[in-house]
Amino acid sequence: MKFIGCFLVFLAILGIALLNVAEGAGECGRSSPDREAWKLAPCAMAAQDSNAPVSSSCCQQVKKIGQNPRCLCAVMLSNTAKSSGIKPEIAITIPKRCNIADRPVGYQCGEYTLP
Repeated sequence: MKFIGCFLVFLAILGIALLNVAEGAGECGRSSPDREAWKLAPCAMAAQDSNAPVSSSCCQQVKKIGQNPRCLCAVMLSNTAKSSGIKPEIAITIPKRCNIADRPVGYQCGEYTLP
């Protein structure tokens, strides 16, 4: 009986999680910030070391994701980014280091502000 109760709770949680994914109402639309974070793989070194050069492929991805500042922030603060060794305080400097003219200067990204 205990097993059935736990199983039903598990199914309920799974159903709620699937509904949230199906709605696509997250910061990055239908994609999760963790999935979008993989697109910023070319930025790995630049997001760990403020003196590392920023590649053009990194800048292209940041510009694309940065069209939605909420998504860009969610990606930079995502679990995937954190587990990859990304330092948010350095990652938020990448749009400026890429010389992206229309970057969201002053946008509040958690406890960080985009320069």
